[in-house]
Amino acid sequence: MVKQNSYQSTPIQKLKKSLNSNTIFMKRDDLLPFSFGGNKARKALLFFEEMEKQYCDCVVTYGSSSSNHCRIVANFAASKNVQCIIISPTEISKTTYNSKMMELFGAEIIYCQVSEVKNTIDRQLAKLRSKGYKPYFIQGGGHGDIGTKAYIEAYEEICKYELEKNIYFDYIFHTTGTGTTQAGLICGQVIHNDKREIVGISNARSNPYGGQVVLDSVNSYLKSIGKRIVTLEAINFVDDYILDGYGTYNENILNTIKEVFSLEGIPLDTTYTGKGFWGMKEYIKNNNIIGKNILFIHTGGTPLFFDNFGELKK
Repeated sequence: MVKQNSYQSTPIQKLKKSLNSNTIFMKRDDLLPFSFGGNKARKALLFFEEMEKQYCDCVVTYGSSSSNHCRIVANFAASKNVQCIIISPTEISKTTYNSKMMELFGAEIIYCQVSEVKNTIDRQLAKLRSKGYKPYFIQGGGHGDIGTKAYIEAYEEICKYELEKNIYFDYIFHTTGTGTTQAGLICGQVIHNDKREIVGISNARSNPYGGQVVLDSVNSYLKSIGKRIVTLEAINFVDDYILDGYGTYNENILNTIKEVFSLEGIPLDTTYTGKGFWGMKEYIKNNNIIGKNILFIHTGGTPLFFDNFGELKK
């Protein structure tokens, strides 16, 4: 059993509209009580606990201008009055509500080309150390064993809900990006010896790389706790719905977001959750899944909902 973090379990709600005679539920991680919630808030809480244990006094991370991770790390840093430096690639840089909030929280944003991200991070860490700081580095998206652990805790919450409500989710869907959300869910499945299907709908990465990254994260954590490792067959990383990659969307995704918001009052976004929910619907239809209990994990990103609000009205 994994020790629960200081957040209470997020609610799971049954959606009004079924799909292909399946009953759809949603775990509302967007309601975690910090900075619009989401999977990045779950992970950041654990990262900042570790940062304090190591007596670090500033934080460095990286991500795009649309990054929920960077926005939440910047917010956590501001709440603890520590310096935050974000390395951001110029190739995917635009003004978003997330980027505006990073600036609001006082984060220092350093832009560079994608090919220079690693070197820029190394230089910034060295520069901070030379000035007497003890920087704490968080990989983009909260990648690593700590990020994985956060979603083992979420899996524990799901199992507890099932026990209390006498229900079993045959499928768990979510949007998968850097991979630790999916890795944590799979680790939870291994720990519980469950047979359900965990499906990660990729928002950008393709196979075989995307699936391999998740597999590496799973086995890194399992090794750390002395559990058996798994093979690639345990990873259902679906890259059929990435369109042209990160941040791209189509009319079907916009219609999905509009429908879910209108019927359920739940905001999704075009970069992460809306793309994942649309991909889930397509996967269910294409694989003829019928009569199952299906859980979709809302991994957050509410500020991004407003970035494309004008498109929804069209």
